[in-house]
Amino acid sequence: MSALATEHVTMPVFGRLDPHAGRADQVAHIAEAARQIRIQDLKLVHYANAGHIGGDLSAADILATLYGAVLNVTPSTVDDPDRDRFFLSKGHVAGILYTTLAAFGFLPVEDLATFLKPLSALNGHPNRRKVPGVEANTGPLGHGLPIAVGHALSAKLDVSRRRTYVLVGDGELQEGSNWEAMMAASHHELDRLTVIVDRNRLQQGATVRETNDLDPLDAKAAAFGFAVVEVNGHDHGELLDVLSSVPFRPGKPTFVIAHTHKGHPISYMSNNAAWHHRVPTLEDLRQALDELGAGTVATNRGSTS
Repeated sequence: MSALATEHVTMPVFGRLDPHAGRADQVAHIAEAARQIRIQDLKLVHYANAGHIGGDLSAADILATLYGAVLNVTPSTVDDPDRDRFFLSKGHVAGILYTTLAAFGFLPVEDLATFLKPLSALNGHPNRRKVPGVEANTGPLGHGLPIAVGHALSAKLDVSRRRTYVLVGDGELQEGSNWEAMMAASHHELDRLTVIVDRNRLQQGATVRETNDLDPLDAKAAAFGFAVVEVNGHDHGELLDVLSSVPFRPGKPTFVIAHTHKGHPISYMSNNAAWHHRVPTLEDLRQALDELGAGTVATNRGSTS
């Protein structure tokens, strides 16, 4: 089985728009970046024959919005102490983080061809010592949010204006470490911290409700001292408005419930738990790329499954 070949790496690199660009231009910029990121991620998983494509696609619009217009961090400022921080707590969707980082110039697009190859920096879970722009090693669920809280507390002690964002899965919130971290964030009034929940309501093998129900999630987060906001996690305008406007209440960290669909917007993947960890066949890939308006796909991968 061949991994992603160089000729399959076709994603353009997006710069940041002028800070004075209008909202409509920003939304269009984010939307096209998200489309290209999805196209590349589908190829990434297909040619590597591994990945978490469903969760990748549900988070794509959130990541495109953060890196395309919200985060105060660029490829040239990844070591700036006052940069904004982003943590991917649901680290198993590393593929969508890598494609997003490549889309915005943090690593060469050509490096995506090494995804999951032996000795590659692009492992199944992100590694901060190997990939520019990765702030913490994540993968064990329930670890990213506590790390983010620590960074947000550090920013407060430094009297810094830097912001901390962390993306968690809704199934991941079944881990108690998250709620301990949220208590600490509220206690220390970390209003520069934003927790974003990829609320696709599916986890490995079943729905979140069937596994360990989180509802009422908004009331629970509010009870832990967070300012709670709900958005359509695939609406780039809503995401831009909300994520660029935090904090919503002084002295309170923000909890954004982003309602998403696993596998969005691919017809046969959307809201289908089977695509938590599944590889598109060549025919699957062709259909998905067609739905995204991406044209044809080469066939020099080994066998398909």
